[in-house]
Amino acid sequence: MIIDTHAHIDMDAFDGDRSEVIQRAKDNGVDYILNVGCDIESSARSIELAERYDFIYATAGIHPHDVNKIDYQTYNQLKQLLAHPKMIALGEIGLDFYKNYSPPDQQKEHFRKQVELSRELKKPIIIHCRDANEDVVTILSDYFPKDSSAHSGIFHCFSGDQELADRALEMGFYISFSGSVTFKKSIELRAVAKTIPADRLFVETDCPFLTPVPKRGKRNEPSYVIHTAQQIADVRGLDIKDIQRATTLNFFELFGVGNEAKTGTISYQIRNSLYLNLTTRCTADCSFCTRLTRPVVQGYNLKLDREPTAEEVWDSIDDCKKYDEIVFCGYGEPTLRLDIIKEVSKKIKEAGGKVRLNTNGHGNVINKRNILPELKGLIDSVSISLNADTEEAYDKIVQPLPGLRNGIYNKVKTFIEEAKKYIPEVQATIVTHQEGVDEEECEEMSKSDFDVKFRPRRYNIVG
Repeated sequence: MIIDTHAHIDMDAFDGDRSEVIQRAKDNGVDYILNVGCDIESSARSIELAERYDFIYATAGIHPHDVNKIDYQTYNQLKQLLAHPKMIALGEIGLDFYKNYSPPDQQKEHFRKQVELSRELKKPIIIHCRDANEDVVTILSDYFPKDSSAHSGIFHCFSGDQELADRALEMGFYISFSGSVTFKKSIELRAVAKTIPADRLFVETDCPFLTPVPKRGKRNEPSYVIHTAQQIADVRGLDIKDIQRATTLNFFELFGVGNEAKTGTISYQIRNSLYLNLTTRCTADCSFCTRLTRPVVQGYNLKLDREPTAEEVWDSIDDCKKYDEIVFCGYGEPTLRLDIIKEVSKKIKEAGGKVRLNTNGHGNVINKRNILPELKGLIDSVSISLNADTEEAYDKIVQPLPGLRNGIYNKVKTFIEEAKKYIPEVQATIVTHQEGVDEEECEEMSKSDFDVKFRPRRYNIVG
């Protein structure tokens, strides 16, 4: 399952074999195609395709190249097109100061007008941005407040830098990568692709343009989106199935098209690791965490109707030996269910599996004793959330529950130090890009004070 979130199969490049191209996409696992309008005519053609094929959806908008052709009828025509039930976004709109086919002032004027129309119609927008990063962000910031959980739209065919990506994410936009991310010269772009949270990621073709490696030299088409997805997976150290699952759920959450992730997931695979979801309860309300608002990891919905029994957790594991590791993780604090960890870990080890525990380090406080001796021989490695270099920053970011705020940061550090006595591999972790945290100091503390591995990561990034 994969989705091409930006295609132009209405263009004359496909006049000779359009039906074959569409069928080839379906045969190669493309579940949905979003055909994007660039002017009134192409938007109308997009509707025609959407009416003919149940898995094709459409958008309508005026591309920055074409805003010089807008007349008094254009916006009424756009409104009429966007009223169609399969018109799910307004776009492709934006700014292009690279070619300047339309005067920059005209581009900015009609970009604003189309954004205002999208707000009126409550439609997400598809953004085209080329050599106009600052102007695009300036205009969008007048309409979209900082809200990383919003469903504002998509920065399509992303070619910007990390700053642009971060500012787009702050306003609730998704980032979509085209075949250009596969090009040999696109080293910086691949670095950006590695940092985009899974719940903000899309892939596209922008066909017939930007054909990905290894199909360079051929006309691009929706079936080739798989090559872009594979590149993104490789960059992030993931399996392509992880990218397919996450982007498919994103499509549903932005447009309401497709399937919502089923709740109640106990075990879930990412790469060749199996993760176990014991609880959604936690002893902290971290400022960056979406546990209570969107408990989704890599396309899996970890919301639990009830906490699973040890037997249910064990039954959710198909073969311990087939995974690189089996991880107690989920969207809560696993040591709240210490007995389950011990019971299931014992079975995993007896079956030849390797066990890792991801924890916030509150386990000794939660259980009112040193639990680490009890984990000896059961846990092969443990990742402990340090998250800050000072108690003040820790309390602000992690937001421990009221009963735990008295010196919990120092107790986490003690937990890290103590873990080395009983668990073969210990690493301290932080979520990066948190205000008031000296990340270099966290690394120095982990290596010099604790003598453990250090792992920094952006929130909702696996890989």
